[in-house]
Amino acid sequence: MCHSEESKQRVEALREAGTAMEQEKEILLEMIQGVLTSQDMRQISDGEREELSLTANRLLGRTLTVQISVETIRNPHQQECLLNATKIIDDIVNKLLEDVAAAKSQLLSLQAACTSDVKSAPIDQKFQNLVIGCAIEDQKKIKRRLETLIRKIDTSEKSISLLDPQGQMPPALNNCSKQK
Repeated sequence: MCHSEESKQRVEALREAGTAMEQEKEILLEMIQGVLTSQDMRQISDGEREELSLTANRLLGRTLTVQISVETIRNPHQQECLLNATKIIDDIVNKLLEDVAAAKSQLLSLQAACTSDVKSAPIDQKFQNLVIGCAIEDQKKIKRRLETLIRKIDTSEKSISLLDPQGQMPPALNNCSKQK
């Protein structure tokens, strides 16, 4: 094998490893935050809760000190598509607390635009065109971000329903759970 082919394979392996580490960091942060907000924290003694919180916060802080960056090379069109797609997601996230059900519905529509698997939500054609215009790595990151946001909404809905023994959720969340 010539050196340029070997170098190319090593560079791709390095990029893949870096990307895997970025994803692992995201997963760890989500998992640690999940421990801190878990309903199980309410069911343990104050001492255990304090110890667990201290440990989780220490791990959260240590995880945040890890900086991994795999840059994606983009042409101007890909850069513009990424900025526009990110703005659409950010706008929905900013309106999330106003109407959880509508935000979740919009996020599901964006997710449907990123994959052929999701058939339960209408596809946002404008967003799909933006995502298609993005670099492949960016497409994957957009899809992962949407999956994470939807998972966090689902988790928060479950936590709220556990907190309310009468099963009475706020109207915005109640509407959201009826759509399932």
